[in-house]
Amino acid sequence: MTEFIFRRQFAIEWGHCDPAGIVFNARFFEFFDRSAWLMFEAALGVAPQDLSTTFDIVGIPLVGAQAKFIAPAKFGDLADIESRIIEIRRSSFDVEHRIFIAGTLAVEGLEKRIWAARHPDDPLRMKARAIPDAVAAKLKPA
Repeated sequence: MTEFIFRRQFAIEWGHCDPAGIVFNARFFEFFDRSAWLMFEAALGVAPQDLSTTFDIVGIPLVGAQAKFIAPAKFGDLADIESRIIEIRRSSFDVEHRIFIAGTLAVEGLEKRIWAARHPDDPLRMKARAIPDAVAAKLKPA
């Protein structure tokens, strides 16, 4: 089995930047989140808004995130992002993101997400649910 890596390119916009003209650090978490959802769609063949009905889940919420900022990204740059699952557990998994500017690694990110369903005792709460084998097979790292 080959490893599934999702790649996309996007432009750094004026609204992403702080007064110094570089991307404001919190924006990178938005980039990570967008790429994670696009990755799920590409790997699973299901639009994000249809995940809940297709898999009987509430969603795939973020429960942890971190980033390492290596080089700046600025207005007008083209960014290349690679996103992949690096570990799958029973009901949670880790998504690694790497953003490159002009071929240079600029940011590394890590998200921890859970496969979440409605809590059986309280429909307003979520509860982690085991990731189906068919889903894990499509996302599984090599």
